[in-house]
Amino acid sequence: MSECSFFDQKLLGKYNTSGPRYTSYPTALEFNDTFTNNDIVSAIQNSINPDLSLYIHIPFCHSLCYYCGCNKIVTRQKHKADIYLDYVEKEIINRARLCTSQTIRQLHFGGGTPSYLSQQQLTRIISLLKEQFYFADDVDMSIEIDPREIELELIDHLYSLGFKRISIGVQDTNTSVQQAINRTQSFEFIKQIITRAKSIGFDSVNIDLIYGLPYQTQVSFKQTLLDAKILDADRISLFSYAHLPRRFAAQRKIKDEWLPKAAEKFSLMKQAVNTLTQQGYELIGMDHFAKTDDELAIAQKRGVLHRNFQGYTTLKNCNLLGFGVSAISAVDNIYSQNCKELKDYYQRIDEGQQAVEKGLTLGQDDLIRQRVISELMCNLYVDKQRVSVQFKIDFDQYFAEELLSLKTFESDNLLINRDTNIQISPSARLLVRNICMSFDAYMKKHLNQQRFSRVI
Repeated sequence: MSECSFFDQKLLGKYNTSGPRYTSYPTALEFNDTFTNNDIVSAIQNSINPDLSLYIHIPFCHSLCYYCGCNKIVTRQKHKADIYLDYVEKEIINRARLCTSQTIRQLHFGGGTPSYLSQQQLTRIISLLKEQFYFADDVDMSIEIDPREIELELIDHLYSLGFKRISIGVQDTNTSVQQAINRTQSFEFIKQIITRAKSIGFDSVNIDLIYGLPYQTQVSFKQTLLDAKILDADRISLFSYAHLPRRFAAQRKIKDEWLPKAAEKFSLMKQAVNTLTQQGYELIGMDHFAKTDDELAIAQKRGVLHRNFQGYTTLKNCNLLGFGVSAISAVDNIYSQNCKELKDYYQRIDEGQQAVEKGLTLGQDDLIRQRVISELMCNLYVDKQRVSVQFKIDFDQYFAEELLSLKTFESDNLLINRDTNIQISPSARLLVRNICMSFDAYMKKHLNQQRFSRVI
């Protein structure tokens, strides 16, 4: 792809509005508290889907990263993790009894900082999960790693437990940037982690990078990208820093004047995408990169890439059970989310072994739009005929208003609306969220509200 087709600054500026990331549709903003635990229990009991994905949320962090918008608890009191696992264990046991005929295909630990847990604590939770659920022999187990507070031997322990994928938060390797976001870490140690992981048999290593952080310049970020090449990760997640200090108290420690201006941030994004593609990575979806022989890159080329609350995946139609504070589940046509506050989570587990706070039952219209948005987000293409057959609709009639709203994208050569399909142009790869917003039935009520990050 030529650089000019990818980075038409006039077009990107025209469409650089705020919008959802569409890790789900409808988004979590539509979850409501009329949803109850009985709703998800009923969904699990009535589901005929044999495949399950599990998510474990570990909220604890050793220190506060100022850029972070995740649900986390900063503490160095390790015993709090033992107490937390006591409660998560109750929740797991309560759910597992409903899933005796399902097979676990995927397990992901997120946070917070999952590597906050000690080796003993990790062994405890994995042993429990394997006692309570039936795991496939080729289960895909992944975990997020903070390289600052671990020993190298943790990587060996994770592998012994069955983990085959790790994701390491690098963000930026420049010392000034690291100090400004309160995340100073050793590049050499990160390199040792990745070398060790590859040598003992991990299938994949991902690193996270962020552009738009305080004091980042094209010169400093060039070095970060060169460092990323040295790390030789299988996948790279490239995120835009969303500065929302009204929503996230930690971000108030980052002063506006420290941040790159809009044009500078755009240049950083452009620099990163160009550099990573030149280094041999394929752009996956909007903001992920994978080596050309990685299963995500292969799936995208074949048009069979999928997306769930954990990101892009090759696993299709797995139900998802989330455990821990704020964790989200997705079973057939329902979403549910646990309490976001730890004290509320503990109280609900004490009262009834479950912690569901809110959720949503998707109607037929939600499911139709979910399918369309997912296909566009993952594969930049939607087959109108397949959607019509699956949901017994006439696509063009059902989406007559939405197709009219796509005219502006068509006139800018960002997509082609054919009789049988919609194809997003390569030049619109960075604007997929905007196109998907045309199919979002809930978007109108969120206009002019600061609920989402900028798409660029």
